[in-house]
Amino acid sequence: MSPINHEHAAGIFSTFTLSIFIVIILCVPLHVWAIFPQPVESQVKEALERGHEAARQHQPPNMLYWPFGPSDGFHPHGFLMTKLSGLAVMSSHFALRGEQPSNQDIRRILDEDVLQVVVIVFGHSPRFATNSYLLLKQGDRVVKPDWIRFDARAVAIDRDQGKAMFRAKIVGGFAYGTFDPELLTSLMVFPGPGGQVMFSLNFSKIP
Repeated sequence: MSPINHEHAAGIFSTFTLSIFIVIILCVPLHVWAIFPQPVESQVKEALERGHEAARQHQPPNMLYWPFGPSDGFHPHGFLMTKLSGLAVMSSHFALRGEQPSNQDIRRILDEDVLQVVVIVFGHSPRFATNSYLLLKQGDRVVKPDWIRFDARAVAIDRDQGKAMFRAKIVGGFAYGTFDPELLTSLMVFPGPGGQVMFSLNFSKIP
């Protein structure tokens, strides 16, 4: 995946004219974890147990990340990689091999300084995701990512009404401390060719 600088992204942000808004209002699950920059011991234990139980039920580890967007696989969607979900996913991977993560493995995730936001987008060119960008907006405040990565070459999938269709991933790392983990947040996605996709995420309800 290729990096992008903020100067170039500012130009992208100012020149987009086509906006496609996909607003996803999140339902509150039975048990929720907010985004915790510094999880306490009980939360860490719960996340590890959650991953172990998912492995016991043969649930794919990546399903433990918190998803957003349509689930049909053909529209923009994504998931958040929080510290707690990261611990659950790691625990599940280890459990599937009959192992347990070490303290060092756990500490590596707890020491991560960014919330990773992953968005899957679709286009008609293998390089359509080049120069894509992500932003968070909380009220009037816009939060830029510490870094952005995107697939320089998208993966070909089924054709759409005779046109070639490609799938690509955009990942942004947003530093803890630069956003409020309790606010309703707009995630704005700017694919390389132009346009905008927006998701409404209630951070306080994210496990």
